[in-house]
Amino acid sequence: MKRILSSLTFLLGIGAVAFAGESLAGTCTEGKPVQSIRFSGLDDTQPHVVERELLNASGKPFSSENFRIEKLNLESLDLFSDISLVCTESADGVELEYRFTELLHWIPSPAGKKTDQDGWMLGLALAHLNVAGEDIRVEAQYRTSVSPLFDSKEFAIYASSPWLLGLPLSWNFELLRTDSWDDLRNFDDRSWYSHLEIGARLWKDFSFLWAASYRYVQKYGAVPDLGVGVLLDARDSKVDPHLGAYEEFRVTRYGAFYADVEDYIEFLWDNRLYYPMGRFITGVSSLLRYRPGTQMFFDRLHQGGANTLRGFDPDSSIHGRHEAIWNVEERFVLLERHPFSVMGANLFWGVQLVAGVEGSFLWDTQTPDWGDYRQSVYGGIHFIIPALDRIRIEAGYSPDGGEIKVAVGLYDKNTSLRWRSR
Repeated sequence: MKRILSSLTFLLGIGAVAFAGESLAGTCTEGKPVQSIRFSGLDDTQPHVVERELLNASGKPFSSENFRIEKLNLESLDLFSDISLVCTESADGVELEYRFTELLHWIPSPAGKKTDQDGWMLGLALAHLNVAGEDIRVEAQYRTSVSPLFDSKEFAIYASSPWLLGLPLSWNFELLRTDSWDDLRNFDDRSWYSHLEIGARLWKDFSFLWAASYRYVQKYGAVPDLGVGVLLDARDSKVDPHLGAYEEFRVTRYGAFYADVEDYIEFLWDNRLYYPMGRFITGVSSLLRYRPGTQMFFDRLHQGGANTLRGFDPDSSIHGRHEAIWNVEERFVLLERHPFSVMGANLFWGVQLVAGVEGSFLWDTQTPDWGDYRQSVYGGIHFIIPALDRIRIEAGYSPDGGEIKVAVGLYDKNTSLRWRSR
């Protein structure tokens, strides 16, 4: 699971919310030439981190639509709790002042995550969301399972950024040490895992992906992998998208250059579409993994719970080599994103009501049949917060599941679906 941070500060401080003002971009006259641009509130963030997201520029006509897009791009950086624009007009044009309220950057806190394998895990974390003001996020964490306490333990280091040395190269690095009993696959998982991924943005929304991982599982051996892919990310925001599409195609070879333990190829297609109507946001998504070749039991896929099918509990008896999961979700924005401060720490939050239907095939043969299919309906509430994207509290039901299942998840389900066990 990528970039996992605790939301405890948010939960403790929600009663002390102090809302900031609305954007003042409406006071600008459309089409007037921009004479100058200045920033305020960038205490820890380098100006070029903001400048590379701007569309309005000196000498060009001012556009309120450009500011709307700029604000969404800047919010996606997850560095600011509030962003506003103030215009000073003259006969010759407008002067623009972008005002920023930076999020809390150093976060020493409890750390938590929810996986199908270990359930809730809690521990300690130290994270910096903006190292050197360059939009580099680094975290170190230690977590242990809650039930049974200390039965599963994990140490993790994460680092990521959307840029590398001023180039449009996103990168993400992970290092995990695991010592746990895997209830889904019924084995003692003592392993090391490292992962490096780079995305080269070739033009506005299109990127080429390259990834390499190395996993060593005690008593079984090493499983390296190499993957390449392409990504079209045309969402209006990377954090809580309302409009747009995400399309990723990836091919990964497991056992690359060392196939003694595993030797298979994963073909992956991750598809997400969003469309708003007023306060309603319709989301349609699907995930397909097809994995021909030789695969060990510890890499078999399981489904059930907040990260896959919300009408089912995770079940070690339900597993497969390949899967196809689809989801249609309707979100109602009960409270738009709002900034607040707690004891000097700047944060933000929003609330959405959700309802949806989802289904999946999980199979081993060349093609699935209806005996491999399950489906559920669900509803719940989402809290939009920094770093974790959202906290999801949802109840799901399926006649095959037997009863209503209540689950709590972190991140957008489409994100946790990709990294459901770790």
